[in-house]
Amino acid sequence: MSEESNAVTHPFLDLAPLSAAHFASIEDRVARLLSTEQDVVITQGEALLPLEGAIRGTAGPGTTALNVITGPYGQTFGDWLRDCGATVIDLAVPFHTAVTAAQVRDALAEHPSIDFVSLVHAEAATGNTNPVAEIGEVVREHGALFYLDAVASIGAEPVLPDAWGVDLCVIGAQKAMGGPAGVSAVSVSERAWARMAANPGAPRRSYLSLLDWKERWVDGGRKALLHAPGQLEMLALEACVERIDGEGLDAVMARHASAAAATRAGAVALGGGLEPYVYRAQDAAPVATTLRVPAGADASVLVGRALAADPVLPLVAGGGALAKEMIRVNHYGPDATRGVVHSCLAALGAALAEAGHPVDLEGARRAVTEVWG
Repeated sequence: MSEESNAVTHPFLDLAPLSAAHFASIEDRVARLLSTEQDVVITQGEALLPLEGAIRGTAGPGTTALNVITGPYGQTFGDWLRDCGATVIDLAVPFHTAVTAAQVRDALAEHPSIDFVSLVHAEAATGNTNPVAEIGEVVREHGALFYLDAVASIGAEPVLPDAWGVDLCVIGAQKAMGGPAGVSAVSVSERAWARMAANPGAPRRSYLSLLDWKERWVDGGRKALLHAPGQLEMLALEACVERIDGEGLDAVMARHASAAAATRAGAVALGGGLEPYVYRAQDAAPVATTLRVPAGADASVLVGRALAADPVLPLVAGGGALAKEMIRVNHYGPDATRGVVHSCLAALGAALAEAGHPVDLEGARRAVTEVWG
C-alpha cells in the first residue's frame, strides 16, 4: 500500500492558503451586508478583539467619553476607556429598558466636552435593544465620534453605520448571522482613522492595532495580508454571508422579529408567573428574549430542569446577579424558528409545572402560532 493511500484526509485540513484577493472579497461582502462605504476590516478573533482595539485606538487621556450602559458590555467598555486614560461619563439605565435619544442629548448638553460615545445596539445578555438611528442623529449633531457594538444585532435587525453616522461599528458572526465565533469585523470612518492616527497611545505592531491594518492592508490596496488568516473561520464567514444572501437579509431579520414576538407572547400565555424581563416590546431585542421568573423560583434551577429534557435548547439563566431571576431564550441564527420557540416554551412550562406553578401549555402553543402567522 502506497504512502499516499495511507494519508488521512479531512475537509478541515490541507486546504490551499487563503489569498489576499479572497480575503478582500469576503470583506466586500461584509461591507455590503452593512450597506457601508466605509473601510471594513475583518479581524482574526472573536468580536472582543475589534471592540477593544477600536477603543484603545481612538481613546486616550484627552478623550471625554459618554459610555451608555444598558447591560454588561457597556460596563466593560467603560473599564477599557478608563484604562486608556479617558474621562468617562456613564449613562446607565435599568437593564429592563433601553436608553433614549433624549437621555443621550441631555448628557451631551450637560457635558459639552464629550467627544466619544460608546453604545451597545442589542444586549443579548439582558434582552434589550437601543434606538441607534435616533441616537446617532443626536451624536452627529454634537460632533462626537460614535462607537457601536452591533455584534448581537447584525442579522437580527437593521445595522446601517453610514446612515446612522456610526464611526466604528463592530460585528460578529456567531449570533444572528449564524456563523463562526472566531472571526469578526469593524467598519471604520475616515474620522475614526484620523482620530487613531493622531492618538499617540493607539496600539501599533500589536494584535489590537487597527492602524496596522489601515497602513499595511487598506492603504496598500489590500494586496498583502498582515499575517496568515484564520482560514476555516474566514471560509465559514463567507458561507454564512452567502446563506444570508440566499435567504435575503430582510427575511432573516423578519424571522428573528417573529421569534422574539412569538416568544414574548407565548411566555405571557404560558403563565406560571413568567413575565417579559424587558417591559416594553419596542425595547426588546429580536436576538434574544429575557424572562423574569416567578417569586420564589430560581432561574438556574428552572433552566436546569428544562435542559434535562432537551439539552440542546437555547436556554440559559441570566449572568451574575441575574442568575436567579432571569431566563434567556437565545432565538438567534438557526434557532430563530417557530419549532425552537415552541420547544423552549414547552420545556419551560414543564419545568414550572414540576415546581408547582400552574401553566397553560396549549395557550402558549396557540399564542406562538398566532403571532408567527
